[in-house]
Parts: sequence; C-alpha cells; structure tokens
Amino acid sequence: MPSLPRLRTQLAALIVLPALLTQTNPVQAWGADGHRLIASVAEQNLNSHARAEVVRLLALEPGSTLASVSTWADEHRSPQTGPWHYVNFPRDADCHYEPQRDCEAGACVVAAIQRQTNLLRSAADDEARLKALKYVVHLVADVHQPLHAGFGDDRGGNSYQLQGFGRGSNLHALWDSGLILNHPGAAAALQAQISAGLPVATPSSASGAAQWASESCRIASAPGFYPDGHKVDQAYADAHDDQLLAQLSAAAQRLAEVLNESLGKKTEVQAAL
Repeated sequence: MPSLPRLRTQLAALIVLPALLTQTNPVQAWGADGHRLIASVAEQNLNSHARAEVVRLLALEPGSTLASVSTWADEHRSPQTGPWHYVNFPRDADCHYEPQRDCEAGACVVAAIQRQTNLLRSAADDEARLKALKYVVHLVADVHQPLHAGFGDDRGGNSYQLQGFGRGSNLHALWDSGLILNHPGAAAALQAQISAGLPVATPSSASGAAQWASESCRIASAPGFYPDGHKVDQAYADAHDDQLLAQLSAAAQRLAEVLNESLGKKTEVQAAL
C-alpha cells in the first residue's frame, strides 16, 4: 500500500492534471507585461495628431494610459468576443488565411482588427471609439504572438504540456509570459531594446492583419518551435530570443502605424461634420 506522503502526491497530481488538460483557446497573449510593453513603445512612435486624439479619448476615463488599457480586452472577454483574440489555421494550409474557412462569421482576430480599426477611424461617438481603441491596442498585439495564429488541434499550444524553467506549463503560456520573464532584465530590458531600434512608423492598413497572422503561423510552424521532449531549457530561450524581440517590435511598430493612420488626421466623414 502506498505511503501517506505518496498518496498525497498522487492526489495532488490528479487535481492539477485536469486543470492543465482542460485549458481552452488562448487566454492572454503576451501576458500583461507584453501588452503594456507593446503599447508603451507604440505610443512613442505616434505622430502629434494621433497622440492628441489618443489623449483626448483616454480622458473619458481619467488616469488611463495606452499601456493601462492594453489589457482591457482580456479583462472584459465574453463568449462572443473570445474568438476575436486568435485565428486557427489547419495544419495543411501552409499558413494561408482564408476568411470563410478560418474566420467564420468574422469571429477571429483578423476580422476583429479590421472592424475595430474601421470603427476607430469613423464618425462614431467618442465612447464607441474609445472602446475600439482599446480593442485595437490589444488585438494588434495578440496577432503577433505566434500561437494566436496557430492550430486548433492543440488549442494554440495550450494543450502542448511541457516542463520549462523549473515548472510545469504549456507552450502557449511559455510564449505569453515565460520567455519575457526569463529574458535577461525581463520586460523592462526588452522594452529598452525595442525602443532603441524601432524604425519610424510609416502608413499601414488594418488589411495587413491577415498577413500578420500568416507570419505568426509560419513562426509556430517552424522546426524547433515545438520543443523536443516537451522540455524547455535555456538553449530554447536563447534560440528564440531574436524571434521574441522581433515579434514584440513588429507589434509595436504596426500598432503605431495603425493608430497614426486612423487618428493622425480627420477622416473625410469627420471633416464633413
């Protein structure tokens, strides 16, 4: 008969295992640190008109900043808006985005970015545009986390259990937070690196969201992205550090581009009012 300590260990494992195995689709891309990092760096690259409009909209909620609202979409997630945070590709689709197949009824991050960007640049009332701003800041970051454009068969890496940095986790959580927390200097150091090397934002378009999703999918599809033996060590972190930095940087730059384009000047509709 097993000893009492062994029975306690087995019971604890039985309690923890179902929680690990029943995780659903992505919960929080990049984690709070990653979202705030991306928003903060993007804010540095806003033109004067976009910056003024961001400040004006955020003033509706005194004390808010672009970084503080960057996690709002996760904090107010519902069954309806949950699918807006990711897109799933079939394994055999070569990461090619097809709206009818991958985004039924517009319920995916690509379509959500397009809708919310259109609302942000529209003549809607300020409350609606502030809400759209919160979504855009969050979702542009989401689509650059590789596993938010991964595969449905493993719930964007949530079902891929692993041992990493001395604890049990899953691949999605590793890319959400683990790699950022274990980067030398963590989020603060990453932000400094990205800020120093970020190019000037140029005009972009929300239609780029499909391309951004395909890029993320190709990262998740690359050899070595899924760690051999379900174990992550420092060698894995070192091998993917440049990719982590590149995705955070791309998210910040593209977010700035979208906001500059959407808020940097009055739209034709607004100018006519």
